Amino acid sequence: MATIPLRKGNARLPPEVNRVLYVRNLPFNISSEEMYDIFGKYGAIRQIRIGSSKDTRGTAFVVYEDIYDAKTAVDHLSGFNVANRYLIVLYYQQTKMSKKFDQKKKDDELAKMQEKYGVSTKDKVGQGCVAFGNVCEMGYV
Repeated sequence: MATIPLRKGNARLPPEVNRVLYVRNLPFNISSEEMYDIFGKYGAIRQIRIGSSKDTRGTAFVVYEDIYDAKTAVDHLSGFNVANRYLIVLYYQQTKMSKKFDQKKKDDELAKMQEKYGVSTKDKVGQGCVAFGNVCEMGYV
């Protein structure tokens, strides 16, 4: 008796499953071609983003075309050994990632920078202040 593969109509997926994977514990010198070779075995890939800054080295985002391909990749590649490092492959969850960036810490850091450089936004509220990380650029309307 043949087994039927898990496809679109057969089963409900858990709510955390999505097409975007967050990969940790990658070798720092891994190339995008190697990433496509490793993750491409499980389905069509839309995009791969490898971390290059000091804070994001060793991590990557992999976006699959199909959610079932992403699920298969997580099932097979979690714990996969690449250059003597075991991959940690997770489903990307915006709510958990955003908790890493503590808003209060950002606000305190912004206040310190404003005080240091003598910038005040109290009289400019609502006039196009756009935050980019720790920098607040004033856009005059």
